[in-house]
Amino acid sequence: MNTTQRFGIAAALVAVSALVSVLAAPSLPDTIVTNWNAAGEPNGTMSKTVALALIPGLSAVLVALFAVLPRLDPLGENVADFRAYYDWFVVLFAAFMTLVHGGVVAFNLGYEFDFTLLVLAGVAGLFYYVGVLLTHAEQNWFVGIRTPWTLSDQRVWDRTNRLGGRLFKLTALVSLAGLLAGDYAVYFLLVPALATAAVTVVYSYYLYERLDDAGDAAPPGA
Repeated sequence: MNTTQRFGIAAALVAVSALVSVLAAPSLPDTIVTNWNAAGEPNGTMSKTVALALIPGLSAVLVALFAVLPRLDPLGENVADFRAYYDWFVVLFAAFMTLVHGGVVAFNLGYEFDFTLLVLAGVAGLFYYVGVLLTHAEQNWFVGIRTPWTLSDQRVWDRTNRLGGRLFKLTALVSLAGLLAGDYAVYFLLVPALATAAVTVVYSYYLYERLDDAGDAAPPGA
C-alpha cells in the first residue's frame, strides 16, 4: 500500500463523518450538546448546523495539511524514510476525529454513554501510535520531538525520540488504566502527557550539553 492509498483511507474516513452529519441532521434538535466536563457531564452546546460541519470540515483541512507538510519540510527527504508510519498516523487521526464526531451525534440522538471516557480511550490509542511513530521518525521539522537540541544533532534526535516513544506508549497505557478512575480519568492522561513533554525537552538539552562538553557534538543535519 502506498501513500496515495493510505491518504485515500483517511479521506474516506472524513467522508464517513460528513455522511453521518447528513443522515443524522433530520433527527437532531436545532441545538446540540458539543462539550462535556471531566465527569462526563454536558456543559456546552452549539447550533446543529455548525456542530455537524465542524469536525468533518476540520478533519478535511488537517488531512490536507498533513499531505502537504512533507513537501514543505526542508528535511523532507528524511520523511520518506518513515513515510508509511507517518501516513498511518494520519489515518488513525482521521479515525479518531470520526469517532469523536460519531460520539457527538450518537449522544444527541439519545444514546447514553460517558462521552469523556470515549474521547480519552481514543486519545490513548492515538498516543500509543505516536509512541510507535517517534521511534521511527528521522530528523525533520514537523514530526517528532523537535527542540533546538534535537534539530541540531542527529544523535540527540534519535535518543530523545526513542525515549519519547516509550513515554508516549506508557502514557497511553496509564490513560487506559485511568478509565476506571471515574471523574479522575482525565488526569491519568494529562499528568503523564505533561510529564512526557517536560522530560523529553529537558533530556534533549541535557544530552546535547553532555555531547558538547565532551567535544563530540555533531553539526546540524549530520
